[in-house]
Amino acid sequence: MHSLAAYRKYLDQGGFDQIFSHIHSSARIDDSRDRMSSLLHRMLENFGRNNICFASAPGRTEMGGNHTDHNHGHVLAAAVNLDCLAAFSKAENNKVTILSEGYNPINIDISDTAPRKEEEETSAAIIRGVADGFRKQGLKTGGFNACVNSSIPAGAGLSSSAAFEVLTGRIFSYLYNERTVSSLEIANAAKHAENIHFNKPCGFMDQMASSYEGILSIDFADPTNPGVTRVNPGFNTDNISHGFYGTGYRLCVIDTGGSHADLTPDYAAIPEEMFLAAKCCGHDQAKGLTMNQILKNIDRIREAAGDRAVLRLFHFLWEDKRALKQAEALQGGDMDEFLRLVAESGHSSSDLLQNCYSPTTPKRQPIPLALTLTELILGSHGVARVHGGGFAGTVQAYVHESDFTRYCHSMEKVFGLDSVIELSIRQPGNEFLDIPENRTES
Repeated sequence: MHSLAAYRKYLDQGGFDQIFSHIHSSARIDDSRDRMSSLLHRMLENFGRNNICFASAPGRTEMGGNHTDHNHGHVLAAAVNLDCLAAFSKAENNKVTILSEGYNPINIDISDTAPRKEEEETSAAIIRGVADGFRKQGLKTGGFNACVNSSIPAGAGLSSSAAFEVLTGRIFSYLYNERTVSSLEIANAAKHAENIHFNKPCGFMDQMASSYEGILSIDFADPTNPGVTRVNPGFNTDNISHGFYGTGYRLCVIDTGGSHADLTPDYAAIPEEMFLAAKCCGHDQAKGLTMNQILKNIDRIREAAGDRAVLRLFHFLWEDKRALKQAEALQGGDMDEFLRLVAESGHSSSDLLQNCYSPTTPKRQPIPLALTLTELILGSHGVARVHGGGFAGTVQAYVHESDFTRYCHSMEKVFGLDSVIELSIRQPGNEFLDIPENRTES
């Protein structure tokens, strides 16, 4: 850790520019400098001249495996260049104080980390829950002060909550565990916080992608210890920072502005129906089922869980395999095959999984509208699919560079200014923004 003055000097000298280009992209360096400068000012203003460090945790994008993680399937996910960035310092007596721009201050004592009903669906629940997850794994925790700035738009389907959870875990790792806590241990603590303390029945993909970073092919056959394979796209290019690995395509998500309010039952119904349908086939989850087993028990499934459950099992069966094929296509540098599989995934989510149409607001259907407009605007020059949970929120698109500006303008006319969010993939290795030890302070 170093003084605020040392951080200010190193920032002004451009010392963090290379790290900024790696984690936020070269196009965002000026914004990154401004964010760090603002956090330094807020730390000085609120917590004095203590020695500090900076930590960052990224949002994530789901590239394949829509609603497969909760039934022990495969996903393809990646960390992105939007993140939660924090300046932090050590505090005494298990007191945690977090000042996050745009949010109310968080002040909690983590001496007791048991879940609290009154904290459900709050940031305090996440802090207490991550601390609880650390202690359950035999890891140390303690107090800290932090100022946080997030570039991840809330509600845009890029998992700002998982990034905040992982950020908290990284701070505990740095201050109290000599930076030795593994990516899996942090992800486990983050999921524990979201499921048990925050009370959201999510899968494990978001926390894994944020904690591990890079592009990951994840196998959730053992949900407590998922198998992680890093995917290194095999495209022949010397300029992977431009667009999507220099393939001629840009990766983006479109925030359609649909509200997630009152959609928790719709999200929860997907794994619940899959579980119930799988039990009709003698399984505890969809993973491991064959098409023959589903067809053999289709009458029983329809009676117990309904027709939609059958269709959702079909989706899982094919999407689970498709996520692996997408990883293989990227690894092999076959962009045409990758995009074909992205299109397949999108149609499967729409037709079989049925998480594109919102049943609670039948007159507002922003996801299918965005998907249809993408087809009309791009034709063969791009492909889009529902992104993440569905029903409302975002779609993901791969857009040919020749059409990207026109696509952005067209979509923003419908969904609003800045609704198109361009992404780049964040590679692992820059969790902490520390000053090299060979730099002398003044």
